Amino acid sequence: MAAPQHWALCLAVCVASFSVAQATKNAPIGQFFVYELQREVYQADFHPVNKIYGQVPNDPIVFKCNKQFSPDLPGWLRYTQRHAYDNGFLYGTPTDEDKGKNIIEIIAINRQSSETFEDSLIINVVPRVKLTPFQAEFFLPRREIETVLPSSVQYEIKQDVQKMWGVDDLEFVNITSALDQGGRVPLPLPGYFEGVYVKLGSESYFSRCLQGVLSPQHGLQCEELSKHPGTFMKVSTDCSNCAVASNCMEWCRSTLFDLSKPTPPPPAPTMGPGILEPAGEFDPPEYVSPRDFSTDYVVTVIFPFALALILLLLLTYVMCCRREGLYKRDAMTPELQLYHHHTIVGNTNELRDMAGTREGVPPPLSTLPMFSTRTGERVPAMQRAYQPDSIPLIMAQQDPNVDTLPRK
Repeated sequence: MAAPQHWALCLAVCVASFSVAQATKNAPIGQFFVYELQREVYQADFHPVNKIYGQVPNDPIVFKCNKQFSPDLPGWLRYTQRHAYDNGFLYGTPTDEDKGKNIIEIIAINRQSSETFEDSLIINVVPRVKLTPFQAEFFLPRREIETVLPSSVQYEIKQDVQKMWGVDDLEFVNITSALDQGGRVPLPLPGYFEGVYVKLGSESYFSRCLQGVLSPQHGLQCEELSKHPGTFMKVSTDCSNCAVASNCMEWCRSTLFDLSKPTPPPPAPTMGPGILEPAGEFDPPEYVSPRDFSTDYVVTVIFPFALALILLLLLTYVMCCRREGLYKRDAMTPELQLYHHHTIVGNTNELRDMAGTREGVPPPLSTLPMFSTRTGERVPAMQRAYQPDSIPLIMAQQDPNVDTLPRK
């Protein structure tokens, strides 16, 4: 490598490592401001060597933006970036209260190498350049905020509105996502979009096409259309024009704003009986009678405790003093016991007689005599006397297939 190229390479690396770039932008009050953070610019800062040889890498980069000495951005400024491979955007519309200098600190983070690069942007909020007392807001249902912020898309939308308005001096007043105005998050599927509201203003009054939004017929037709979602019916006052299908507007969500007439200030609050007179002082009473809490104590403490005590005594009496079965059994007379025994014996004999009179039904196996494989004797099933001589002295000598004891 030649010596000049070597020194140029070292100088480029040093400058990229220690310098912090700064850009200055003016944001007029009441006019839409947008600043695009281009990934290609910061790619060269992360790879200064490739910049010399004309090579631009494609690393994923995300941006962190905040106001200097503050953890967040100014209230009028917003930041959005959909993916790490997309550009970021700072956008918003400043108001009269935001006039002044804003230093925005930008930190670019390389997601592939975890390197960071610091940058700064100076935004000067300047006075109004042009008055736009007549403003119109339109809803684009097939757009997302990142796809509308590029200047080329804004130019296409402005051309469509110029044909409807009939004027050329149009300026963007605001661009905001439908999610920021209470819209629902769409499904992450193709064909579902967040939707974007775009507001443009002009010094000229609304055209006859736009004035149709103010007619009563427009409100009635849009109300009827909202009762039947999914129907593709076009209202009669719809005069929208879109050269690109993604820029087509939903006419029933169009709104007109006439700011040419000053808004009257709100009425001053009226003095009521509950407001103290000027220069009046609060005079507390000298003596306040003490409050008696005995009734509250009885209701909240004594009464629940007494009720619980009564229930406890009642449960104790039922469980301990009302054992009727034990006393009735102990108090049963001998005559009554003899009668019960006689009834049981009579019922048993009656059942035996009924079992002996059955005809045509084979007797159950439990009533058949048992056969011993060792002696060949049959033992009646009803025999319940034990034969001690048939029980072997050593249980191990007993045949497991022999029943020594009669079965019941």
